[in-house]
Amino acid sequence: MYIYLDNAASTRMSETALSVMTRHLNDNYGNPSSLHSLGQRAKEIIERARVDVATALGAGNPNEIYFNSGGSEADNQAILSACRYGEKKGKKHVVSTAVEHHAVLHTLEKLKKEGFEIELIKPAADGSITAAQVESAIRDDTCLVTVMTANNEIGTVYPIKEIASVCKSKNVLFHTDAVQAVGHLPLNVVDIGCDYLSISSHKFHGPKGAGVLYARKGAPLSNVIEGGAQERGKRAGTENVAAIASMAAALKEATDDLEKNAEKMKKLRDKLINGLLTVPHSILNGPKDNRLVSNAHFCFEGIEGEAILLMLDGYGIEASSGSACTSGSLDPSHVLLAIGRTHEIAHGSLRLTLSKYTTEKEIDDAIAIIPSVVEKLRSFSPLWRDKVEGRKPFILK
Repeated sequence: MYIYLDNAASTRMSETALSVMTRHLNDNYGNPSSLHSLGQRAKEIIERARVDVATALGAGNPNEIYFNSGGSEADNQAILSACRYGEKKGKKHVVSTAVEHHAVLHTLEKLKKEGFEIELIKPAADGSITAAQVESAIRDDTCLVTVMTANNEIGTVYPIKEIASVCKSKNVLFHTDAVQAVGHLPLNVVDIGCDYLSISSHKFHGPKGAGVLYARKGAPLSNVIEGGAQERGKRAGTENVAAIASMAAALKEATDDLEKNAEKMKKLRDKLINGLLTVPHSILNGPKDNRLVSNAHFCFEGIEGEAILLMLDGYGIEASSGSACTSGSLDPSHVLLAIGRTHEIAHGSLRLTLSKYTTEKEIDDAIAIIPSVVEKLRSFSPLWRDKVEGRKPFILK
């Protein structure tokens, strides 16, 4: 048995995306900057992909689409560009949230060392924040607001359209990390009203190492990587033609089939959540409804997340305890701590994330196996024994 439930970390490439990538690796290996026919054919493929991505994201101009290596690079470029621009105008205050991806938080930490003031909004117990919270945090010297579209760990969906409207009324640039939202939520950059938006190909059944930064026409954009004149001089480095074309194909699939796939995933997600909430002393992290259709995130009292992952792997179930970018860390999730989970409870987390390929049988098998794994791990735990025998109190009811 093999059940892959770690799609927030990375997805399996779709057959369409794989076919497109293989074809271009074989046939279109020229450098897009070369003037000969093979190079110009590669350039045409990139520009066709740029139009397709712009269409899928609702961008009015294909030149607002910048290809790069993925969400982390896109986040870095958007944030640093807005802040460098703000700095020139004497504005060095940034508003974000305490539950952002580390690609955002670590970039903000870097800026803090350079004299920027970073204000992180604390979320509610379900991970949510409001546009009103953002509005109250904005000051005259605020140069940027950056709020993710949906949380990569607990799945909470944020009111980014309302936040973008607040930012526009205050003349503040707005960036959203939409890496987890693509293929699960409809995304139209004009409708949202954002200045910048980041996505990463391998989250929607495209290849790793490819991503997009949408930067609205007129939004400041400075270089993160210096070198050649690729991407209209804003992102140096020879383009990965095959990955870009494959990503565009995967994005078109994801947006074309969004409603059908979201309906299927939501049904399976709800079944999984209801099945695992029968485990005593467990809790769902994030809201039950206003969450990604693909995300189910739990804490189980009395166990360690690493232990449950290893044991589930032995049963053929692939999952995670949180963000794949911090999977090597022994520290509890910053997201869980921000929503009020204690260190003890945060250590017992399990993130299960679905895709369009997840089947009902896989969910049924997961519901059958996971509770028994939790029970087995608890039977090994002296801490759990103390709780059962009344020497220590339970935290989760």
